[in-house]
Amino acid sequence: MPRIHRALLSVTDKTGLIDFSRKLDQLGVELISTGGTAKLLRENGIPVREVADITEFPEMLDGRVKTIHPRIAGGILAIRANAGHMRSLVEHAIPSIDMVVVNLYQFEKYANKPGVSREELIENIDIGGPTLIRAAAKNFQDVTVLVSPDQYAPVLQEIQSNGEVSAATRWHLAQQAFATTAAYDAAIFARIALINSEGQTLEEDLPAQVSISARRTAALRYGENPHQRAALYSLHNGGIADAEQLHGKELSYNNLVDLDAAWLLLQEFDAPACAIIKHTNPCGCAEQATLAEAYRKA
Repeated sequence: MPRIHRALLSVTDKTGLIDFSRKLDQLGVELISTGGTAKLLRENGIPVREVADITEFPEMLDGRVKTIHPRIAGGILAIRANAGHMRSLVEHAIPSIDMVVVNLYQFEKYANKPGVSREELIENIDIGGPTLIRAAAKNFQDVTVLVSPDQYAPVLQEIQSNGEVSAATRWHLAQQAFATTAAYDAAIFARIALINSEGQTLEEDLPAQVSISARRTAALRYGENPHQRAALYSLHNGGIADAEQLHGKELSYNNLVDLDAAWLLLQEFDAPACAIIKHTNPCGCAEQATLAEAYRKA
């Protein structure tokens, strides 16, 4: 199994990065990074090489081009068991990269921003990040790819315990990586599909093609019936799937279906309203000056 000798880090979400990077450094892993991430590591006393030192080419076009270079892609994609690949790395002085730690520009954050312009949306579409993620995931036999801070601790523990990341873990991480890039592209298309060629938001919200990507937020006790399995998935655009439960026992599939029916009904009202639902059927509904009055009326 491949050991981690060199890691490339380029992240938007810096959560947990300092501790993770410091421990990688203590394990003898050479760290490579880009502008903002490299600056943060240096400020915290963590040794790091700039990507530009390897590519011998500076970041350019206001940061649009950082990691798209054969000396980066080659180091990730080279199959270690392929003698020809490894000769090419030596011939072109390309260092192999064994771990890629990347998370993407927060496109959805800007996509949901009121009045956001087409230009702002476009500038927050990550190009290099998905390329690195997909390259590392494609070569999962030799490269470990991490796309979320919640992956840092278990991977680090595995390295500390075994000296390496297992093939099973690398495959699981590759699956998550491809899920991440697929969801990212789906989110981009869903938003730009509503903008015309002049950059104006379309009133028509029924595009010719729809791509939907949802993230599982909860595993439910059972489905509509006890012998069925179910889970809750969120599109992260509001609604019941993103609501906060304040009290009560764990919600079941049927509870969530009823809640969704109530939510859809209440969107028909402007004033405070309350809906009482049983098996998706409204049993009572009222609109009043306050929620307490609406509840009593319903």
